[in-house]
Amino acid sequence: MRASKKPLKYGFLLLPNYSMLGFSSAIETLHMANWTTGKELYSFCTISYEKHEIPSSTGVTTVTDYLTGDAPTDLDAIFVCGASPVSKNENKTLENWIKKQAKRNVGVGGVCTGSYLLAKTGLLDGYRATIHWWSIANLRDEFPQTIVSNHLFEVDRDRYTCSGGTAAMDMMLFLIGKQHGMSLASSISEQFVCERIRTHEDPQRIPLQARIGTGQPKLVEAVQLMEANIQEPLSSDDIAYHVGISRRHLERLFKSNLDIVPSRYYLKLRLQHAKQLLVQTDKSITEVGVACGFGSAPHFSTTYKGFFGMTPRDERNKTYNKNTIPVQVDRNKRQLWKK
Repeated sequence: MRASKKPLKYGFLLLPNYSMLGFSSAIETLHMANWTTGKELYSFCTISYEKHEIPSSTGVTTVTDYLTGDAPTDLDAIFVCGASPVSKNENKTLENWIKKQAKRNVGVGGVCTGSYLLAKTGLLDGYRATIHWWSIANLRDEFPQTIVSNHLFEVDRDRYTCSGGTAAMDMMLFLIGKQHGMSLASSISEQFVCERIRTHEDPQRIPLQARIGTGQPKLVEAVQLMEANIQEPLSSDDIAYHVGISRRHLERLFKSNLDIVPSRYYLKLRLQHAKQLLVQTDKSITEVGVACGFGSAPHFSTTYKGFFGMTPRDERNKTYNKNTIPVQVDRNKRQLWKK
């Protein structure tokens, strides 16, 4: 989908108990693109199956614009806003309707667990896709033909999937950036008081307990200690002592469950936190290094480059160069979307 003089038209298919946060994050971003530029770059409508009144996961009911039987035929893309948690109910009629749209070269996307329904239709076979971390394992197991990632969102040709929540905003900002330039996307991000635009390469933060289950409380406790002591790192002996196990037992837990030694996992946490500070704050590189437990700037720079393939200064310059001059907002041209 490329920018044109004609507004892009998106349809949002709301499934019962859809994620209100994911849906609103997507449509507010499109609305802000129109408001910021004073132009109708996007229009959207809501669609449902069988009845117009659709409850969200919060209990708030949305009255949709169309049913699937009378939905517009000139949509550029349809985004399925999935149930939270995922619904596995069979609905062949709805699945066939979605497949029919894809055959008409309409782009299809999934918000939150909407990816699950798309995978059931076969529309994600051979495509990169993602879903909320709670359902990643199920999606991989049930649909091996789908290339499932743990990223915040994936854009693979005319398939658009995101993990839900505020990741829907990141995905829309990414599409807006491709269609109308990153200058506009950056301006929208600023309007939302969003410190940075996350990319499709940013991973979802999957809670440790969700990855390893509840059977390793000592491991979870050890990681929580690491996360709470980034600026003044603890030794492996200290962590083992506070958790109440031997150092050797601690190393076995990390190796068998996370396939990594405790010191390496700890270093990864500190460097990921350093990257976050570099791209989201104005702290100096030396201050970032100190905040993440590095005693000297050269040690911080060398370690950072060894892990991420670039120095902290290169990381910050890369982020700075992405933020071009923002679009000027003409408040007199403010207009809302249209159906």
